[in-house]
Amino acid sequence: MLRLHTPLLSRTAVGLGAVFLVGCASLSSDGGLSDVSSLTKNRVGQAVQFTKDASSNDPKVQELLSQPLTVESAVQIALLNSSALKASFAELGVAEADFVQAGRMRNPGFSFSRVRGGGDAEINRSVTFDIAGLLTLPMRTRIEKGRFEQAKLLAAAQAVQLAADTRRAYFTAVAAAQSAAFAEQVRGAAEASSDLAESMSKVGNWSKLDQARERAFYQDAVTQLARTRHEAIASREQLIRLLGLWGKQQEFVLPDRLPELPAQPQEMNNAEAQALSQRLDVLAARRETEATASALGLTKATAFVNVFDAGYTNKSSTGLPRENGYEVSLELPIFDWGGAKVARAEALYMQSVHRTTDTAVRARSEVREAYSAYRTTYDIARHYRDDVVPLRKKISDEVLLRYNGMLASVFELLADSREQLNSVNTAIETQRDFWIAETKLQSAINGGSNTDTRNIP
Repeated sequence: MLRLHTPLLSRTAVGLGAVFLVGCASLSSDGGLSDVSSLTKNRVGQAVQFTKDASSNDPKVQELLSQPLTVESAVQIALLNSSALKASFAELGVAEADFVQAGRMRNPGFSFSRVRGGGDAEINRSVTFDIAGLLTLPMRTRIEKGRFEQAKLLAAAQAVQLAADTRRAYFTAVAAAQSAAFAEQVRGAAEASSDLAESMSKVGNWSKLDQARERAFYQDAVTQLARTRHEAIASREQLIRLLGLWGKQQEFVLPDRLPELPAQPQEMNNAEAQALSQRLDVLAARRETEATASALGLTKATAFVNVFDAGYTNKSSTGLPRENGYEVSLELPIFDWGGAKVARAEALYMQSVHRTTDTAVRARSEVREAYSAYRTTYDIARHYRDDVVPLRKKISDEVLLRYNGMLASVFELLADSREQLNSVNTAIETQRDFWIAETKLQSAINGGSNTDTRNIP
């Protein structure tokens, strides 16, 4: 047992006072959700709203579903209604709890012993406090605060990813429904051509070979229609899952057509630099590096001695005056000098540094790749809109004039009609690809990796 000098007692008293002040820290009312909402709104234009009510009958959701769904309203519904997103926010509560817990001292220990023998009794009482924990309290608090901030970034990244997935699913669903409608027209044209060929073949005005060709085209059109109908259903169901809808909520109305192309494409400008300052995975990686750096400093500071308790002790013995004193206990670094712990912390720090560098490299590359896809799909979609489809329409008009003048057969007219419908269907696909590429570009700049695990085209 050691008796402590007055300066140490004074410092301990001051430290204990700080403990009581720090112990007043409590959990926030929203668990950091307001910060997550702000981060999300700055990147997708929609805020995250979360209530603990598990009901899916949010009046705002019902209001949005009562009107034809737009891409922005779809994103808003997903952020309001997605149960998967709400579940992910529970991780914020864990991170905040760790942060608050790190700002609190370990409870003091109390020991009591009574020994009796030979008619005498000895009673020992002591109260001990974790001095090492008190001295490292500020550093541990900073570490957990950084991890809490990182958790906010990761939660916002999940919200931004959900918004991007919803946009892709929305454009895919609208395009699939539009393609299914055109496939129905192709099937109708093929059926009419097949029936006419069969009738003409019966009266000897059409060869068996040409009749078989028309019949084969009709069968192909029936198969294609079945495929596009399934794709329309599957893409709509994918959108329903992302929106978290069920029951009558699934009866929402999609527009008949995709949005028009913008007048001009975006320019890349400083997209790479913007990604490094905006992307949530880059910001989260930096936070992780800062946290591991602080953890490394804490490990080095406590590698030699990480158990240091001090407290008040009282002893009573039969026939003797009460004895008071102070007790100090610390870990003796005989077998473990902390070298392995420091080496582990250094390895974790270097791992975090390299991961952050890798994240930044991938971010810049993904922005360049996404912009290339964006410009390519824009140019192709505009080419079909401005050149291919008008040219096909012009050819169709000329064939119709020739048919009216009895210079072209009905089969030429039907064949040209099929070609025009195929061109329009391809134009729909190119327009869909553009809007998906635009979504991926925004995600690459503002959100995170474009890696998509939901099998959305």
